[in-house]
Amino acid sequence: MPLTHTQIWTGLDRLARRHGLSASALARRANLDPTSFNPSKRMSGDRPRWPSTESLTKVLGVCGVSLAEFAALAGDGAVEAPVPLLGFAQAGDDGFFDDQGMPVGEGWDLMAFPGRAREGLFALEVSGDSMLPAYRAGDRLVVDRAVTEYRRGDRVVVRTTAGEVLAKELKRRTATRLELISLNPEFRDRVLELKEVSWMGRILWASQ
Repeated sequence: MPLTHTQIWTGLDRLARRHGLSASALARRANLDPTSFNPSKRMSGDRPRWPSTESLTKVLGVCGVSLAEFAALAGDGAVEAPVPLLGFAQAGDDGFFDDQGMPVGEGWDLMAFPGRAREGLFALEVSGDSMLPAYRAGDRLVVDRAVTEYRRGDRVVVRTTAGEVLAKELKRRTATRLELISLNPEFRDRVLELKEVSWMGRILWASQ
């Protein structure tokens, strides 16, 4: 069944929230006019206005979401689902992730996620100030380990083979190393050899 006008706009709002963004920030991330998804653009008098196919395609592309996933998110069945939750400091300890960087073992809590839970999703609760001003202590970040393609500007969580857990912005990924930009300008940027990286996941959503 085709999505309704309301469902399309609801899907865009939900997609923005997944990424910790406003509708305007989502449009900017897709290199669109920041007002493209504003509520004032959704009606023209008494007539509904729809986002263009081009703008929707751009948004799905930068968010790494398929049309089928967007339809599920926009549909009435998109409800809050539980995902595993762990403290950021604990994520560096042994016993919480398997060799593929997926949650295992005891010690995980659960949190409600405004989307569909699936394999590869888990949440980390921020502590300290190393991620200011992007994320504050107590914010919860939903991390997607099922991502296969990363883009410059993606916010990511990286766990090193030494057990260090970092939340950074991806500057560059080559065949041999990762170049990461600190979210807090008071903390240094990092360059890691891939052999130093245990796993990496994209930050999909933040509870801000």
